[in-house]
Amino acid sequence: MSRIVYCQYLKKEAAGQDFQLYPGELGKRIFDSISKEAWTLWQVKQTMLINEKKLNMMDPEHRKLLEVEMKAFLFEGKEVAIEGYTPPKS
Repeated sequence: MSRIVYCQYLKKEAAGQDFQLYPGELGKRIFDSISKEAWTLWQVKQTMLINEKKLNMMDPEHRKLLEVEMKAFLFEGKEVAIEGYTPPKS
């Protein structure tokens, strides 16, 4: 049975993570208050950011940028801005 958390991103109760996916205090905060669904949405944005901005995860500055974007997306409800990306029309 899934763990249920109040997801700060979705603003509702949803299935929580099975284990802490990110290290440290931020990881604990994500584990306690971000659902699997919201984390999956972030992973899509994260992949786009890494690809479009050509981020190198070995570079501490690039990792810091990604963490700042992650906090803004998950906890502040800010959309990730990716220059040159146009979402597909449905």
